[in-house]
Amino acid sequence: MRFRHPDGSVVHLSYCTNVHPAETLDGVRAQLRDHCEPVRRRLGRDRLGIGLWLARDAARALTNDPAELRALRAELDSRGLEVVTLNGFPYEGFGADEVKYRVYRPDWTEPDRLAHTTDLARLLAALLPDDVTEGTISTLPLAWRTPYATDPGAPRTARTALTTLARRLDALAELTGKSIRVGLEPEPGCTVETTADAIAPLTDVGHERIGICVDTCHLATSFEDPDTALDALTAAGIPVVKSQLSAALHAEHPHLPEVRTALAAFAEPRFLHQTRTRTAAGLRGTDDLDEAIAGGALPDSTPWRAHFHVPLHAPPAPPLTSTLPVLRTALTRLVGGAVPLTRHLEVETYTWQALPAELRPRTRTQLADGIAAELTLARDLLVDLGLKELP
Repeated sequence: MRFRHPDGSVVHLSYCTNVHPAETLDGVRAQLRDHCEPVRRRLGRDRLGIGLWLARDAARALTNDPAELRALRAELDSRGLEVVTLNGFPYEGFGADEVKYRVYRPDWTEPDRLAHTTDLARLLAALLPDDVTEGTISTLPLAWRTPYATDPGAPRTARTALTTLARRLDALAELTGKSIRVGLEPEPGCTVETTADAIAPLTDVGHERIGICVDTCHLATSFEDPDTALDALTAAGIPVVKSQLSAALHAEHPHLPEVRTALAAFAEPRFLHQTRTRTAAGLRGTDDLDEAIAGGALPDSTPWRAHFHVPLHAPPAPPLTSTLPVLRTALTRLVGGAVPLTRHLEVETYTWQALPAELRPRTRTQLADGIAAELTLARDLLVDLGLKELP
C-alpha cells in the first residue's frame, strides 16, 4: 500500500511475511498464493506491499538461479504484490517448534550474516518495482548480549562486517541504480537493546546506508519514549531506515494473581518473550515471560511489558492490554511531520500462532482477516496523520 505524504514523497506500508514462515523457495511461492494475495483481495486493493522474509535456503536458491529470481518477480507482479523491504533478521528455522535464542545466530561477528545480508540486498534490488529506487532491510542488532559482551574483539569484528556491507551497497547502487539500506533492529536482550544503544556503533560505521529499524514493540518493551528516542537519533544523524509497526503486551498491575494468570497464557515454547519493568534504579528484565511470572525475578510494583507482538487491532482482554499508544506516538513522529523520518513501514505481527489457543486463527481465512484488519488500522492511522492513500 502506498501513501502520498504532504511533502510529496511516497510512504510504503507492507506486512511482514515471517508470519507465514517458509524455508524454501517453493514455500515462499505458497505464501504468496495462500496468504498474501488473499489479504490483498480482502483489502480490495490492486496492489499490496509485503515485507518479504527469505530464509537462507530460499535466498540462496534465488541468488544461484537468475531465472528463478525473474520468475519470482513476475509472480509478485501477477498477484498484485510488491516488495520494497525485506526482513533480514531471522536466518533460518523461524518456523521451528522452538526458536528462542536460535534467532540470533549467525550474528554480525560471523561471516554467514554478512554473506546472507549481501545476498538479500542484491535480491531486493532485483525485486523492487520499476518505479521504486530505494529498498530497505532490517537486520539483527549486532548479536545477543552473550557471548558478545565477553569477547573483546566482537565490536571490531561486527563494525568491520557492517563497513564491508556498506561498501557493497555502494557498489550495488552504482551497478543497478537501486539504493538499498540496512537497519539494525534494537531488541531487548541484544547487544543493541535500545535506540540509544544503537547510536555509538552506527556512528562508528558512519555510513548513510547503515541505519536503524525502529520496531515499536521493542521500543515499548524497553519503556523507551518515542519522542526522546527519535530526537536522539535525529541529533546523532542516524537514519531511520524503516519502522516495524507492532505492539507489546502490557500488564499494569503484575502483582495481582489474576494478572499473573492472564500473562501465563502468553508464555509459550516457541519464541522468547523478554519481559521488562521500569524501577527507580533503572530497567529490570528477564529473558522470557515464564521467568518473570515464576516470581522473584522482577519487581512487581511497577508495570511489566513483554516482547510479544500482539495483533494491532485486537489488544488482549483485561486485565492486560497492548502498547498500541506507543505505536501511535512513534508513528506521529515518524511520518506526521513536515518530512517523514522514514518511508518504509511494515506491520510485523509474527506471533498469531503463538497466541493463547482461544485467540489463534484456526484457518487461513481467519488469519487473512486478522492481517487485513491490522493493515486497515495502520492505514487509518496514516490517513489521520494527513497521508493520502494512492491507488
